[in-house]
Amino acid sequence: MSGNERGVVVAVDGPSGSGKSTISRLVAEQLGLAYLDTGAMYRAATWWCVREGIDLDDADAVARATRELPLTMGTDPAVPGVAVGGEDVSVVIRSTEISTLVSKVATNLDVRAEMRRRQRAIIDEERARRGVVAEGRDITTVVAPDADLRILLVADEQARLRRRAREVHGADDEAALEATKDQVLRRDADDATVSSFHEAAEGVVTVDSSDLTLEETVAAVRRLVETARAAGS
Repeated sequence: MSGNERGVVVAVDGPSGSGKSTISRLVAEQLGLAYLDTGAMYRAATWWCVREGIDLDDADAVARATRELPLTMGTDPAVPGVAVGGEDVSVVIRSTEISTLVSKVATNLDVRAEMRRRQRAIIDEERARRGVVAEGRDITTVVAPDADLRILLVADEQARLRRRAREVHGADDEAALEATKDQVLRRDADDATVSSFHEAAEGVVTVDSSDLTLEETVAAVRRLVETARAAGS
């Protein structure tokens, strides 16, 4: 891009299991855009607090630790790494332990303020380079309300449970669905206390993937991004 051009900014929100991470990453990769997984930032902060022995119920201590978090977010959709203090934590932050605890950190309002600051800085940097697909809570309404395209990716409860069960347990039978319920439904309930992601705000486009395959959902979102990019060029 030339000095006065700007890349497209796409913001994607939605409940757990809606596919927003996978869809956003694939669309970014296909269109040559950067990818920002903001949920991974909260997971990294949770991992950091646990490793540092911080009581997650001590809101002030958690907020202080998050402000000092030496976090580096990779934005290459092919290998979107997450590092803390130079240590690759991409895998460990997806553990069941962190998944169970992350809402304690993500619902801390001071933590959210710090993460929003960092997220906006990354989005602004990537906007100036090639454009970015940023996904996660608050993206469409608080972090990037001025994005060129804002999408709320939704799916019905059973579809979301099946997807997360396959992702975490490798199966979507009754046992796997039951084991996944707490992670999906409880986290949504917790996060809903500080963020709205079940209904689209004004100007936000809703994409319902309940009855769509992964490929169909990627194609639908990609068309929207291509239209937004063309309108901004």
